[in-house]
Amino acid sequence: MYKHLLIATDGSELAGKGVAQGIALAARLGAAITFVNVTEPFPLFAWGGAMAGYAAGDELAIYKEEAGRFARQALDTCKASAEAAGVSAKTLHVEDRKPAEAILDLSRSLACDLIVMASHGRRGLGRLLLGSQTAEVLSFTEIPVLVVR
Repeated sequence: MYKHLLIATDGSELAGKGVAQGIALAARLGAAITFVNVTEPFPLFAWGGAMAGYAAGDELAIYKEEAGRFARQALDTCKASAEAAGVSAKTLHVEDRKPAEAILDLSRSLACDLIVMASHGRRGLGRLLLGSQTAEVLSFTEIPVLVVR
């Protein structure tokens, strides 16, 4: 059935539920997993004024450093959980991309046959609404998606 799962995580509690479901499914199927965390581009539009370039440069460096640290921590936790369940797993941190675009591109380039992701991320507009990144993946993917709520 499924041989290679792409599991997206933003490190949120809800994403953790998706990770757990994906690991359990992969363990039952003997499938491999690639975990992905995507860091969105730094919001440069928020800066204005004469010193904007300097301030944004400093903030950009801090943003990238913190995003990298956060991604490593989230992905290491995912990989440890997969290994504890006896599942082969790799991790990827994608920088400066919109999550849906990165997830779609990776699913194709890695020849994944299932995407696992949460119904919405940290910025979810409410528990009743499907997150915009999840909706975009569902709209444009050519492979099945397991959406965990």
